Amino acid sequence: MSTPEQPAISIRGLRRRYGTGADAFEAVRGVDLDVAPGTIHALLGVNGAGKTSTLEVVEGLAPATDGEVRVLGHDPVADRPAVRRRTGVLLQRSGFVGDLTVRETLQMWAATVTSPRPIEESLELLDLTDRADVRMRGLSGGEHRRVDIACALMGRPEVVMLDEPTTGLDPESRRSLWGLVRDLRQQGATVLLTTHYLDEVEALADRVSIMRAGEIVREGTVAEIVADHPSQISFRTPDRALALPPGHLEQDGELSVLRVPELQPALTDLLLTARTEGVALERLSARTASLESVFLDLAADPHGTTHRPDQVLEDAR
Repeated sequence: MSTPEQPAISIRGLRRRYGTGADAFEAVRGVDLDVAPGTIHALLGVNGAGKTSTLEVVEGLAPATDGEVRVLGHDPVADRPAVRRRTGVLLQRSGFVGDLTVRETLQMWAATVTSPRPIEESLELLDLTDRADVRMRGLSGGEHRRVDIACALMGRPEVVMLDEPTTGLDPESRRSLWGLVRDLRQQGATVLLTTHYLDEVEALADRVSIMRAGEIVREGTVAEIVADHPSQISFRTPDRALALPPGHLEQDGELSVLRVPELQPALTDLLLTARTEGVALERLSARTASLESVFLDLAADPHGTTHRPDQVLEDAR
């Protein structure tokens, strides 16, 4: 068993390389990461960050090129039998047989698990009781995802790795799953989570690690990550010059974007100045620093261009 002194998941100097010689590509470049027992840890990655390559090693699906990974004190590749029975893994895609019913699928999976949950309990846990006798090919994408999750939790795992668990789920089902993940933590399980949805991270994660170009570039609680990040005030650039509070000014088309360390005093000063000088601030918007704003800044490429929001959380090797 892991202890408070021993991380449930420990990664040291992890490297993962594809190919050889001049064609070799290093997708993971010396990652260090600890996931404390009984916590929810979110691993985020921009396009090409190496998140999936890291997860595959932690899940025991691929060996590391260099470095050390331990799950509950074991090497997940060399000691796979010992790790497998104590972990639950939810992959992005499953390969279940379409002709089997939901119940038959869970029964088949239960045969591979040490001390599985009763099938009826698994069905109820993921709100699948009414779909138990429907063939897998007849399920919606969200229902199929719930079967995937039921299988991942079949053995009451101590460590759960959830790779984009709410993809395809409707808002109600997403929040139901959030409750389930919180329950896992309450019961003492450790959860390593990847997701497209930053609101999911803010709602669930005790700690967050953000990867870029094969390295972890930011780690901490959500509050710690956003603490030193500027807030933002934007408005249509007025026809004449306006004295602005201290901050970093950028132009985004016809908008002036002012990044400031503290939002309230800067916004107050700006509004008072605009009133005094008789300037109308059109399209005025103000927002505090958020995980999204930090993430999008970290997603900027070396040339300063930011990936589209629908791309930045794409899985990448």
